[in-house]
Amino acid sequence: MAPRYDLIVFDWDGTLMDSTPHIAESLRAACVDLGLQAPSRAEASWIIGLGLEPGLRRVLPELDPADYPRLSHAYRRHFLAGDSVLPLFPGVRALLAALEQAGNLLAVATGKSRVGLERAFEQSGLREHFHASCCADESFAKPNPDMLFRVMERTGARPERTLMIGDTRHDLDMAANAGVSAVGVSYGAHPRSELLASSAAAVVDSCQELHAWLADAGQCAAAGDASPLP
Repeated sequence: MAPRYDLIVFDWDGTLMDSTPHIAESLRAACVDLGLQAPSRAEASWIIGLGLEPGLRRVLPELDPADYPRLSHAYRRHFLAGDSVLPLFPGVRALLAALEQAGNLLAVATGKSRVGLERAFEQSGLREHFHASCCADESFAKPNPDMLFRVMERTGARPERTLMIGDTRHDLDMAANAGVSAVGVSYGAHPRSELLASSAAAVVDSCQELHAWLADAGQCAAAGDASPLP
């Protein structure tokens, strides 16, 4: 089967790394530090992927923008206290290895900062799999399509040959805005019902299901069929 896509773009938090609970709790703790009413866990999870300041405008509209740096500093302090032990979702390493072995171009489009993504690359050991990446502080925030336009330009991929994979409606709407196909993963920040309401080609419930979907699309060998990389 000929592969449908040349470039596969992944979100990071909630898609490759199981970081959603830690991000949400770090934001809630930062609000408490500043004497603010903390958003609910669901509200804090919903903004993941938007970038910190756009997310703050959504969940704390009453907050004076002059206080964003204080809250951002408090959030980063809480987040960095635990980010070194955040795990990848089961099956992520095998999936990326299979996709790479099959010759796919891989990229990341994330609401993390560049510094944050570089830390995550270093801690996870996944940097070598990706041909391009774009972060929130280098682009317009999701669901603006700018991140996808940038990684497509860097890799030479066309929208009709690009696939976005993410755990939030922000990811899926960004893909639609860029004219790119998308797959939602329901094990991250946004509930399955919200992902299903998008124009995504599919919504899967685990990394193993994602691997199977990509294998069916001709992008890689099925789990267990790929020979190990040297």
